[in-house]
Amino acid sequence: MKKKAVWVLAALLLLASGCGGGKENDGAAEKADVSLNGLYAGMVKTCGWEEGYMTAIEGELLEEYYPGLGEISTRQLVAQVPAMSSDVNEIVLFQGETEEDAESATEILQARIDSQVDGGAWYPESLESWKSARVLREGTYAALIASGAHQGELEELFSLQFQSDKG
Repeated sequence: MKKKAVWVLAALLLLASGCGGGKENDGAAEKADVSLNGLYAGMVKTCGWEEGYMTAIEGELLEEYYPGLGEISTRQLVAQVPAMSSDVNEIVLFQGETEEDAESATEILQARIDSQVDGGAWYPESLESWKSARVLREGTYAALIASGAHQGELEELFSLQFQSDKG
């Protein structure tokens, strides 16, 4: 009987150590978290924007540009526009608490693009840049990328954050 109990305990320990592997998977999920400040810093470097070129959108201005975005549960938010420029370089990087939050943010960000295309963008060059702007979504993350000169590069940078290391 004691031998049987030892074998049962040994089997339980073996199973428990296997469950510990689940914690490693949780750690892998944490590694999949994307630092939006880090992603934005990479975008700045890629585009060669000098310090002071972009400025944060916060408070009332955030609500004016993206009505309702401030009401969504947010884990991370980076919203930047050029301080003084006619160039279109508007970047919003969002991570919500849930995928539903990200979906709501996606709708708000798309509404910003639509409003610019429907008359908000004054100059022909600006209008063309806004027509090329995109909202991207990955899980709890959403991004508005509107950058005439760097649109493709910035979209790729965003997408690369979510590619698996598995080949």
